[in-house]
Formats: sequence, structure tokens, C-alpha cells
Amino acid sequence: MSSLDIAPAPDERASEILSDDALAFIAELHGRFGERRKELLRARAERKPPSGFLPETEEIRKGDWQVPPPRPDYEDRRVEITGPTDRKLVINALNSGAKGFMADFEDANSPTWRNQVEGHVNLIDAIERTITYDGADGRHYELDDEVATLLVRPRGWHLPEKHLQIDGEPVGGGLMDFGLYAFHSGPRLAERNLGLYLYLPKLEHHQEAALWNDVFEFTREALGLPPGLIRATVLIETLPAAFQMAEIIHALGEHSYGLNAGRWDYIFSMIKVFRDDPDFVLPDRNDVKMTVPFMKAYTELLVKTCHAHGAFAMGGMAALIPSRKDAEANQRAIDAVREDKEREAKAGFDGTWVAHPDVVDAAKAAFDEVLGSRPNQIDKQRYDVEVTPEQLLDAASTPGEITEEGLRNDVSVGFQYISFWLGGRGAAGINNLMEDAATAEISRSQIWQWVRHGKVSRERVLEVLDEEMGKIHAEVGDEVWEKGRPEETRRIFEQVALGEDFPEFLTLPAYELID
Repeated sequence: MSSLDIAPAPDERASEILSDDALAFIAELHGRFGERRKELLRARAERKPPSGFLPETEEIRKGDWQVPPPRPDYEDRRVEITGPTDRKLVINALNSGAKGFMADFEDANSPTWRNQVEGHVNLIDAIERTITYDGADGRHYELDDEVATLLVRPRGWHLPEKHLQIDGEPVGGGLMDFGLYAFHSGPRLAERNLGLYLYLPKLEHHQEAALWNDVFEFTREALGLPPGLIRATVLIETLPAAFQMAEIIHALGEHSYGLNAGRWDYIFSMIKVFRDDPDFVLPDRNDVKMTVPFMKAYTELLVKTCHAHGAFAMGGMAALIPSRKDAEANQRAIDAVREDKEREAKAGFDGTWVAHPDVVDAAKAAFDEVLGSRPNQIDKQRYDVEVTPEQLLDAASTPGEITEEGLRNDVSVGFQYISFWLGGRGAAGINNLMEDAATAEISRSQIWQWVRHGKVSRERVLEVLDEEMGKIHAEVGDEVWEKGRPEETRRIFEQVALGEDFPEFLTLPAYELID
């Protein structure tokens, strides 16, 4: 018998989520798949940076195979909105007019024990259409008659769940998130003939996708779920995964529902993988647009690969938060979103991501113009696209400069996001952009890279950090400043942006400081 050690449930409803049967299922997932998860994480550390496509999987890349067709309940994905599993935000996202809502236990979430467990309460209530929320301002929130299709993103393979341990070992965060969702919501979705839709983050190898596939197969049999219920879209947000797109789709088999161009994490991954190589030093974050050579190559290869095998190709995030104070600036920002989404739609993407309800219409209009009444354009083949390894690795051609403004933005965003994260918020509006762990990773990794290659001194970064902390303190006031845990925030920031060693993810050391 295994020994299970679990933190107390945050409240009565949460205790229902952590039932004996649910925990037994999580323990079974851990026992069957936990060791493979650890082996795959060790393999990441041992691999060299990618330099080309895998010769041993050429047959898969060139093979004439197809994934199962889209499910009838979700074949139109032209706009998906993302956000954490906070109760009010879940209601607003489902009512936003988007086709889908990705409820996020990963980058837009701070994995406090309360957030992780209560999120499942909110998702169950959303599926049963009983979810409501009454704000302190007297406003009442409930679901509209028509709502977005629910998708869920569990944590990546690298993240542990310290509040749930078996024989003294933390369960994988992704196994817990998926396991609780499948156990409680899988049967409810099956009763309603709705798919159990997932987004899978941070994969670096097709063997990691194969592990998820085995988890899905076991889950379907163990819980008695119908075939075809579980469908998963993989975020191509790491450089190694860009060289294995077809293999990842293939590894998920009947569960595959396409790929997504996770643009922010992909930029972070480019920096991380080649952080010691001066040829891969990138300019200011705002200069690394989707149209620069290495980003264009990866997105075009994604569309070509997905459509060749009958899978969805989903576009990247529009992180804009509209301002209601400056109408002219707001319109310029909306126009920029529309231009970005028009480019994606014309390139062949079947849908895209937004972070705020106010930009749903702009994104939808761009895809409406291309798709019309068709649910998707999976039949659009990109025979004109031929992407080489050299194009995927061409960071050196990225135009732009490393500027004082860019440094200050990275310092300010990185510091503020860590503070929000330690306070339990994984998605934070900063400078009219929705920042999450992915964008914060760009900020801190750029600083590390610039210091490493002598583009800016460590001393200058610390000076800017002092100045930006002073500005933030003055803006928010003493009470809010102290609640933001400034000393711990600064310690984590210096560790992940200025440390001698490069932490793989900023969330790993920060996780030690949350409850």
C-alpha cells in the first residue's frame, strides 16, 4: 500500500474534489506513469540543442496518415479565449463570444493549493451550468444561453504538486490536474455528448506526447469513458518540439486535435536553448514579432504539418488588454490585433487565441473574412511551404536593437509578474498587456542572455531594478507594496534573471514560496 500525504482541502466544496475515489485514481496515474515522467525530464537535460529533423522518424514525417476528424461539438475554433480558473473569470470567458475557452492550470495560473482545487469546482459548475458569482460591488454573474466550448490546460510535465505526495514524492502537477478533471468532469461531459478537450504545454519530444497518449488510454478504460471523448491540442512552444511536429501529432494518435503556435514560450525557448551562443542573442522583446524569419518559419511549418494530417492549426496569443481611457490608442491596438489575426487566417490557421473579451470580435472578424461559413480550413494544404532546419534556427536575422527601454520593460514586467504570482495571480494586466508566466520568462531570460554576452552589465540591471521598484512602490502605495512580498520577489527575480546558473523555469524556485 502506498502512503498518501495531502494538504487539507481549502473548503467544503474542495473536499468533494479530493474524495477518496478521486485520490485513488490520481495515485494510480502516479504509480503507472510517474517514473516515465521523471525519465523523460532527465532525458531533456541530456539532449543537445536541435540541429535538424530526426532521421529515425522520417517515415512518420513523410507518411500519408490522418488523425480522426473533428468532433461535431467542436469543429469551429476560430477564436479561443484563455484565462485562469477563477470563478468570475470562467463565467466571463464562457460568455465572451469566443468559440472556445481554455481554462488554464498552467501559465495563467499561480498553483496555490486553493487555486488548483477550487478550479475544478468551478469547471464542474460550468459544465453543469450552475456556476454563478456575486461581486463585492453587487454585480451578479451567470452563464448566457450560448457559451464557449470548454478546454483545459493541465500543468506541464516539469511541474510538481507539493501538496499531494505519494510515498514522500510529489505527484506530477499535470497528472493531478488532468486526473481530477477527467475523474470529475469526464463522465459529466460524456453524458452531454461534449468532448473532454485539452491543451498540452511545454512538450519537448514526441515521447512526451506518447506518455500523454498512454495516460489518456488508461483513463478512458479506467473511468469507462467513450472512445473519442478525449482530444488534445499540443502547444508547440519549445524549440525542440518544432522539429518534431508530425511526430507529436502521430504520438497522440486518436486523441490528437492539432497544434498551437505558443509564440511567447517559443521565444523564451529559443533564448533558453541557445543561451550560451552569441549568435542567438535577441533584441528587445517587442521587436521579436511573428513576422521575423525564425518565427515565420515555425508557424508556416506548423500549418503545413497539421493540415497534411487532418489536424487543427491554432494561432498565437493576442495579449492586448484594451484601454477604456484612451479611445484613439485603443483603436490602434485593436487594429493591430486585427492585422495579426488577418495574417494568421490567410496563412491557413483554423483559429487563434485572445486574452481579453474586448478583442474577441476583432479576432473573429479576421477569421470570418477567410472562413465564411466554413468551420475551419483544415483542407487548405500549404504545398508551397518548405522549411529547413536553418530557417527554424535563424535567430540572427531578427531585426531590432537592445535598448534601455527594452531593458526597463523586461525588469519591470519580470518583477511585477513574480510579485503577482507569489500573491496567487498567474495572469496580470501590466501596461495594457496580459502577462503570464510565458511572457515573464521572456523578460527574465532576455536579461540573463544580455548580461551573459556583455550587452548590459549586471550592475546596470540592478540599478534599473532599484529604480523600477521605486516607481512601482510609489504608484501602488505602502500597503499594496508590502502585500506584494517585495523582498521575496526581488530574491526570485535576481535568481532567475541574474544567477550564475540559468533556472529552467522561473516557476520552479518561485513555487517553493507559495502555499
